[in-house]
Amino acid sequence: MKEDQIFQDRRARINELRAKTEKMSHRQRTMMAVKHQEPDRVPIDNWMVPEIQTRTMEYYGCETFEELQRFLGTDFRNNYGPSYMGQAFKKYPDGTVEDLWGVRRKVVTYGKGTAHEGTYSEVAESPLANMKTVEEIEAYPRWASPDWWDYSKVKEDCAKYHPEYCVINVGDRLDRTAQLKPMMYLRGIQQAFVDLALNPKIVEAIRDRIVSYFTEYNHRVFKAAGGEIDIFMMGDDMGGQTGPLISLEMWRRYFKKGFKTYIDVAHQYGIPVMYHTCGDVKALIPDFIECGLDILQSLQPRATNMDIKQLKQEFGKDLCFQGGMDIQHTLPLGKPEDVREMVKYAMDSAKAGGGYIICTAHNIQVDTSIENVAALFEAYHEFGAY
Repeated sequence: MKEDQIFQDRRARINELRAKTEKMSHRQRTMMAVKHQEPDRVPIDNWMVPEIQTRTMEYYGCETFEELQRFLGTDFRNNYGPSYMGQAFKKYPDGTVEDLWGVRRKVVTYGKGTAHEGTYSEVAESPLANMKTVEEIEAYPRWASPDWWDYSKVKEDCAKYHPEYCVINVGDRLDRTAQLKPMMYLRGIQQAFVDLALNPKIVEAIRDRIVSYFTEYNHRVFKAAGGEIDIFMMGDDMGGQTGPLISLEMWRRYFKKGFKTYIDVAHQYGIPVMYHTCGDVKALIPDFIECGLDILQSLQPRATNMDIKQLKQEFGKDLCFQGGMDIQHTLPLGKPEDVREMVKYAMDSAKAGGGYIICTAHNIQVDTSIENVAALFEAYHEFGAY
């Protein structure tokens, strides 16, 4: 009984705030915001590493992550498409696993034996790394095919969340619709950037294979979904801490056409597009808008030029924004009052007129205290009401 009271006390603040502000379904709220209209409150998304998910579930006395999501009032539910249903990936004796592109990955543990222990998947072998010619690239036998997947359950998987929640088709994080990232997985990060500068024909050969795959794959996913996907998310990190990873001219030369193609495919099915990129990409934003992008995601606040207030003022008429909460400093190193001030600043800067979805700039990491996690979600509800 004493334990139950602890959980009730921890839940009380969020429950109280939600009762005052929520007047519509999660799906209605989100789609209004995407259309630059003001709903009852700012929509909330939740990105957490599994270790933080578990810790937060324990803190609030939730038995499942879905129960936690419902309690926190998050407005989105992810759909991973057919990625988990159609293909069994090859496992090797050394523990590495081969993905659909033939890239081998291994699980790496960090912070072992500490309170900050966690795991992630790291590229162990890039199969195109040592190839020297376009002919070798073209002859590679493991180019991914959209024929490999079973699309038959996509509609069912999305529809189970409707009409209550907003469904985002996100893909597997390591197989998300992109151009540069799969190129880096296949070729290796260093070699991919060398190619961008010195080997344009190799870049184009790899890129064209990637774009061709995702274009057809997404056509099939969207068709199979039968209108049950609310937002399509693609992601391709183009920004570093102080600016884009490549020049605007290089982005236009190699990636703009594919970027627009991906957006056009989703728009053919009436689906707005969210684009995830970390880092400072302000120089690319006018081109993103020209290509028809609906929602820019991440808004890494400690990257230069990514201040939410400035972005809203300059581009808020054309773009919806998602993200903006700092996982580099404020959440892991700040105090709960710092977290509250961060949320208040973002809400004051971006929520007017709709067009804002609040979330962390990436997954909340294991070095974040549970007190700061709790403060974050309380502040979302406290400052998000219209």
